[in-house]
Amino acid sequence: MLYGIMALDENLQTVRHSLSHVMAEAVVRLFPGTKVAIGPSIDNGFYYDFDFPADHKASEADFPAIEKEMRKILAGNHEFVRKEVTKAEALELFKDQPYKTELINDLPDGATITTYTQDTFTDLCRGPHVASTKEINAQSFKLMSLAGAYWRGDSARPMLSRIYAVAFYKPNDLKDYLAMLAEAEKRDHRKLGVQMDLFHLDPEDPGQVFWHPNGWTMYVALQDYMRQKVIQDGYVEVNTPAIMPRSLWERSGHWGHYQQNMFITESEKRIFAVKPMNCPGALEIFKSRTRSYKDLPLRMAEFGHCVRNEPSGTLHGIMRVRGFVQDDAHILCTEDQIEAEVKKFCHLLVDVYKDFGFDRNLLVKLSTMPDDHVGDEATWKHAEEALANACDSAGLTYELQPKEGAFYGPKLEFTLIDALGRQWQCGTIQLDYQLPSAERLDATYIGSDNQKHHPVMLHRAVLGSLERFLGILIENYAGAFPTWLHFEQVAVVPVGNDFDDYANKVAAFLRAAGLRANAYTDDSNMKAKIKMISGEHKTPYILVVGAKERDEETVTVRFRASSGLEQKTFKLEDFRAYVLDKVNSHFNGI
Repeated sequence: MLYGIMALDENLQTVRHSLSHVMAEAVVRLFPGTKVAIGPSIDNGFYYDFDFPADHKASEADFPAIEKEMRKILAGNHEFVRKEVTKAEALELFKDQPYKTELINDLPDGATITTYTQDTFTDLCRGPHVASTKEINAQSFKLMSLAGAYWRGDSARPMLSRIYAVAFYKPNDLKDYLAMLAEAEKRDHRKLGVQMDLFHLDPEDPGQVFWHPNGWTMYVALQDYMRQKVIQDGYVEVNTPAIMPRSLWERSGHWGHYQQNMFITESEKRIFAVKPMNCPGALEIFKSRTRSYKDLPLRMAEFGHCVRNEPSGTLHGIMRVRGFVQDDAHILCTEDQIEAEVKKFCHLLVDVYKDFGFDRNLLVKLSTMPDDHVGDEATWKHAEEALANACDSAGLTYELQPKEGAFYGPKLEFTLIDALGRQWQCGTIQLDYQLPSAERLDATYIGSDNQKHHPVMLHRAVLGSLERFLGILIENYAGAFPTWLHFEQVAVVPVGNDFDDYANKVAAFLRAAGLRANAYTDDSNMKAKIKMISGEHKTPYILVVGAKERDEETVTVRFRASSGLEQKTFKLEDFRAYVLDKVNSHFNGI
């Protein structure tokens, strides 16, 4: 089973929403005087917001009693009865429930108001619900956590207690999901980041990553890998300033639409902003000289460092940060070149994901023209067809997301699936007619007719944020990275200090070939070294050297446990060739 952002099973969502009502009934029964708010279904489950009475402080210790009461309700085989009521009837019905009456009062006159009743509990709800509680398996849900949530998301309003739960059709589905969560906890990139000495996060500087030597080695390896890929694919690399003036952000439209997420500074009575994205800078480079249609398409790649003022409560390890680098690129092309460029990008993306083992079950979504859009419908239709045709030509199937495009153009979103079946939306390509337009940054080229034309701009990323992608990789591989990416590809361990010189010679020989190799010549015993290297570092190859290896210029190789291989002796030069082949092929594994 896959969990995450897949297209939701509507029937399962109905089961989950019905369970939220059952949970609300159980809570009200157990804690009389509780005020109920809202209880929607969400990915993998549901939640409900409660205002518990003053004499009860809600905690997760309440969960067993609530679950028991829910199962008692489900066993009663109660029907969910829908009823339409007038606004006056609804206000009378919920007169003791202030959150419900507020919702009712906000409804326009004449709106259809419905309630659903199961057993003795009635809730304000649009539905739908299952016909009866007998359709719900009483062993297929579990209450998971308790969190605070402001009423209607307003920090000036009351803080409510939100109970989260997960639910599935069958108990085995629940069991599989809980097993996946347990495995995900073991793979948590924040834990492994500390264990492997990759990075740390400072609470006094939220959302900024402090990369340690091990982590930075991998960061640079990932960046160099992507640099090689894009250069081979016909891109030129650029770099734009970290701070740019307010006037530029006003012309691009970001000042009006994104200012709340920008860090602002002032110098010499002028206002500047730290860039939250790279696209205006790319267009300034395009505009720096006269361009011809023969220059197009122009593919400009940038490992641009961006900073966004994300709320501290939304930050999560290196997955959601304030400061990050994107494998960003902007393609300036003609309308006739859109389809070919998108197809080319799709091939690049699939090729990159394959190197990380993410070539299976790639999910693609095509977001089309929203109601709030700019530009004429004919242009939108042409752009959507170009994206769809490019997917077809690249051999990719896609799911439509009607009306989910950006206001300036349609887009493709690419979601990969990790080793635990979790989904991560990483790659994207967005089609933009607006930023290069005369109304925005006014980028032009001279066409074959010797007249000025505005190019189309494709914003695209394969990995997205390098920080986030490394977080995904840490959890996907559980720290056992493929050799080409690992911060330590080879560890050399002498059987005793008498063989330190040979261990150092082996490590130096491998480093001279460009491999990341370390010799462990401290005074701890061999077994302790191997336990640390294999357990904490998860190094792909451990070379054990003693008298025999020194005299014959060989190495005895212990392969990482996940490789399925055990131990083998190589001539030193043969081992170097073996590992270089693995590294240079970007093979996904040992």
